[in-house]
Amino acid sequence: MRILGIDPGLQTTGYAVIDAASGGPRIAEAGVIRSEKDSGPADLARRVRVLYDGVVEVLEQWSPGVMVVEQLYAHYEHPRTAILMAHARGAYFLAGAQRGIDVVSYAATRIKKVVTGSGRAGKEQMQAAITRELGLAKPPEPHDVADALAVALCHYYLTAKTIVSGSRSLTFTGVNREALLGSDPDDLDDAAKPRKGRT
Repeated sequence: MRILGIDPGLQTTGYAVIDAASGGPRIAEAGVIRSEKDSGPADLARRVRVLYDGVVEVLEQWSPGVMVVEQLYAHYEHPRTAILMAHARGAYFLAGAQRGIDVVSYAATRIKKVVTGSGRAGKEQMQAAITRELGLAKPPEPHDVADALAVALCHYYLTAKTIVSGSRSLTFTGVNREALLGSDPDDLDDAAKPRKGRT
């Protein structure tokens, strides 16, 4: 199974492609897609087009079986930010739907809980968990890439039918799997179920 994780952003989007290998998840590719830095509000359409073209390039090069996009968190004091971010998210959903790729979303708190065991984990804790789980020599940078890796890892662990060999044979990202996901880890909520052709 090949998973594309997306950390959406209107200016910078992080992406990460991971493969399910015999020894656990492995990175195939990771990076960022950047829109035009100096674009103003009037150039929103151009910025969204750049992001769309970028994710299409990744999809066509790596052919993932599923695309996972982090859900938006809308702060009541900054509704405009959420509205602008939704434009970028819509571009990714459209790109996936046009290619018949399942698109899944998870809330940031759920991603943190699955990857680290705590829904309130900070950036450093997340990077440490990602570094450990993927066997990296150092924490991934920039943070957009780290977040995209976390998104992809979350889906990998939530959909894994069995825990692979090695350190994960007894534990699930360092936490008891039943305690972490409940008695039925395959029972995903509606927001986590694959969707085709819907945003």
